[in-house]
Amino acid sequence: MKRYRNGEIWDIEHEVAVASNRQVILGLDGGTTSTVCICMPIMPFSGALPDPLPLLARAVAGCSNHNSVGESAARETLEQVMADALSKSGSNRSAVRAVCLAVSGVNHPADQQRILTWLRDIFPSHVKFYVRNDAVAALASGTMGKLHGCVLIAGTGTIAYGFTEDGREARAAGAGPILGDWGSGYGIAAQALTAVIRAHDGRGPHTMLKHNILQTLGLSSADELIGWTYSDPSWARIAALVPVVVSCAEAGDEVANRILKEAVQELALSVKAVVQRLALCGEDGKNSFPLVMVGGVLKANQRWDIGREVMNFISNDYPGAIPIRPKVEPAVGAALLAWNEFMKECLEEANKR
Repeated sequence: MKRYRNGEIWDIEHEVAVASNRQVILGLDGGTTSTVCICMPIMPFSGALPDPLPLLARAVAGCSNHNSVGESAARETLEQVMADALSKSGSNRSAVRAVCLAVSGVNHPADQQRILTWLRDIFPSHVKFYVRNDAVAALASGTMGKLHGCVLIAGTGTIAYGFTEDGREARAAGAGPILGDWGSGYGIAAQALTAVIRAHDGRGPHTMLKHNILQTLGLSSADELIGWTYSDPSWARIAALVPVVVSCAEAGDEVANRILKEAVQELALSVKAVVQRLALCGEDGKNSFPLVMVGGVLKANQRWDIGREVMNFISNDYPGAIPIRPKVEPAVGAALLAWNEFMKECLEEANKR
């Protein structure tokens, strides 16, 4: 076990009064916008989960997607948020039994292995690690730690991810804005910005988006929009314009409505691709499966409800899809996933004796 290279993050362990004999689990949800860590005690592996869940602490930090901020900054963010959660809970690394780290940008076994190697340097040897894409934590937040069904995330970015009960998995989208995460907050807002420029120079139809976006950004002309966009083209900054697009669509703007309708189709296609590859719907297409829906783009709006429209598209082909709006955040889902996997391994080991 060692401290991070800056030598300070884990110094706090010397200052915290530790709760004796209490074993804990850490669940992390790391996205493009923020990173959340939940510290939860080990619970008995029997019966229904307690309601409310006995959460010990919650800590928040910035972006931990290594594709966005670089590997060094991402690691420091992840380590800091874990240290903060343990400190708030009155625990230290020796009390940890399992960690589920679900982070955007984990797209390949090499990504997982790199993070696992780093985690093993930080924690004692007895700790179990589960490294996943952040979509897995979002799914687990709707299924309370069980990996079965499909999750659709549509926030700054978008991804659809699914699991069968026998452990097969598949994903669609989630490759970032350059490779076409259409339907994401970034994708919707980027199309709206493009529509403003096209309307301004005469290549596209007039749209209410021009006035409303410029007013929202405090700009006087569409020419200034070019400078605003490229001065800081961060994904979250662009995606923050989605509410403007929705309000214009609700007011009847044709261009804004077209952008949202195309987003709905793209999001539904992502889900359908995963469902088909995993045969979640069964041979006749009517089997039930949970469809967990997460992200700001899918939250209900006054009239233009993107999540509802996506569900309508999917239900036409897969009537067995059961929409779930999670009652807990993805970081709690990650903690429950770690708990489920850890307790299963403990039971398997006990049965071998």
